[in-house]
Amino acid sequence: MTRSQSPRVEALLWALLVALGYFLLASLSLNATKGADNVAAVWAPSGYFLALLLLMAPRARAAAFGGMILASGAANLLSGAPLLPSVALTTANTVEGAVALWLINAREKGVLSFMVPRSVVNFCVGTITASFVSASLATVLTGGSFDFFRSWLTTVALGMLIVAPPIVMLARLAASGLLRQTGRATIAEAVVMLTGGAAITVACFSQAEFPVTFLPCVAVVIAAYRLGPFGAAAGVLIVTIITSWMTGRGMGPIAGMDARPEVIVLFLQFYLLTLLATALPLAALLVGRQRLAKRLEQSNRWLLQAEAAALVGHWRVDLVRGTIQWSDQAYRIHGIEPGTPMTIESSLDLYVPEDATRMRAMLMQAVGSGGAFEYQGQIIRPDDEVRDISSHGSVEFGRGGKPVGIFGTIQDVTQSVENARMLEAARNDAEAAANTDALTGLPNRRYTLAVLADAMERAARTGAPLAVGIFDIDHFKRVNDVHGHAVGDLVIRRVGRRAKASLREEDVVGRFGGEEFVCIFQGPSAHAAELVAERVRAAIAADDSAADGAPGATVSIGLAVYSGEAGVEELLERADEALYAAKRAGRNRLRMAA
Repeated sequence: MTRSQSPRVEALLWALLVALGYFLLASLSLNATKGADNVAAVWAPSGYFLALLLLMAPRARAAAFGGMILASGAANLLSGAPLLPSVALTTANTVEGAVALWLINAREKGVLSFMVPRSVVNFCVGTITASFVSASLATVLTGGSFDFFRSWLTTVALGMLIVAPPIVMLARLAASGLLRQTGRATIAEAVVMLTGGAAITVACFSQAEFPVTFLPCVAVVIAAYRLGPFGAAAGVLIVTIITSWMTGRGMGPIAGMDARPEVIVLFLQFYLLTLLATALPLAALLVGRQRLAKRLEQSNRWLLQAEAAALVGHWRVDLVRGTIQWSDQAYRIHGIEPGTPMTIESSLDLYVPEDATRMRAMLMQAVGSGGAFEYQGQIIRPDDEVRDISSHGSVEFGRGGKPVGIFGTIQDVTQSVENARMLEAARNDAEAAANTDALTGLPNRRYTLAVLADAMERAARTGAPLAVGIFDIDHFKRVNDVHGHAVGDLVIRRVGRRAKASLREEDVVGRFGGEEFVCIFQGPSAHAAELVAERVRAAIAADDSAADGAPGATVSIGLAVYSGEAGVEELLERADEALYAAKRAGRNRLRMAA
């Protein structure tokens, strides 16, 4: 029905469609193959009515139930049934439609789809439950026997299970426009398969000499495999129509059974139910498998794209077969053509020797412990290019907790490692610049104070010897006034260079500011601090004919040995007092602090 119609017109059209179709199918069913108690082997009107209920809008269902009640009553009365039994049977059919619709909608949160196995199960549960309810009601209202109850249950259940699915699927295909978009080759294939299935069914049920009732089943399974749920449902419906009609007229292997009529009808119902239970779930599972295959294909495509973008590949070691598999990106990371046969040993041989040993040991440890691992190392490509890689992996376990494989990823982190190295170098350069005096290249005041604080803390804790010397350049102001600041800078650099050359590796000399320097004597130098400081003074004084053209210079030194001072300032203050004592004594000399 089109959406442009008013609700009343739409409801009226659905009611007419239900009434006409239900009446026609009920009349045909009542005059087709009959079993005990004059009940048709398959009650098609129930399936037709349920299909329309699932297709129509909720606002049209009340009118549809009205049309169904009129059609059912008319069909029963015209078939010769008395009024009261007709009312009872119509009531039971009405209830079964309402119960089936309610159960299906309650179990299905969205639109019922016969392409989803869960939806097929929900549909079957709803229809079988509704058939049980209607059979119970009809038996109570008519006073029927158990055979009547059983016959009603199977007849109505088969009607809904067989007739409703193909009608719903075909209507939705037409409404969605997919039917018009289907290629001619596909439509031709469907027609050929369904026609072929019908021909096979007619041939099998035209004779009773050979029990070949399995052949229609084969045709329906093929249709389900090629055409999906619609092929399965349509095939079962075609087989049902043909077998019911021919068996009702005493034709075919089932009709030829040496049994009572009700047993023949029951066997026919069992045959159709088996056919339906085989074909429809199989078709839904096949569709589900196809969807999963498409999703897997799409996921793999996305994975390959993501691996290529992130320079990440994956690999898997089969511990049972002793083989290894690589993704295409893993091959590219190693600089090898994808698809090249690889072994575990040839894979490890691509690592630099020390990393190959570590990687082999790590894999063995992971298999033994069952834990995840992370590894960073270097590989050598066939063109001798060295690349940095990062690998993460975990162990796969089979039944019984036995390790059966190792799955891991590998990422080319060469650029990241290089960036990290550059960042570390820049950080070191920045730190050095922050701690270095720009003029002399010696440690600056901040860094010298930090070294002295650490040395004092260590000396207080361990008793290690420590001494501090402060010296400055004698008459430096005169150098600047006479020769200029540029020459003064040369003198400062030369003094710092000579002082550094005179100290041990563990000692530190830093520029404290202006022409003032601080020496930190540690270890053996602290024991002989006075001698070492005097060596510094003498080395500077001896360099009086510098090649840089600057005048010679001397220094005065004040030396203080650490004796438990609480802070850096106290120790430096003692050394500073000794420095002024050296200047007062005539400069170019050393004085020890008291």
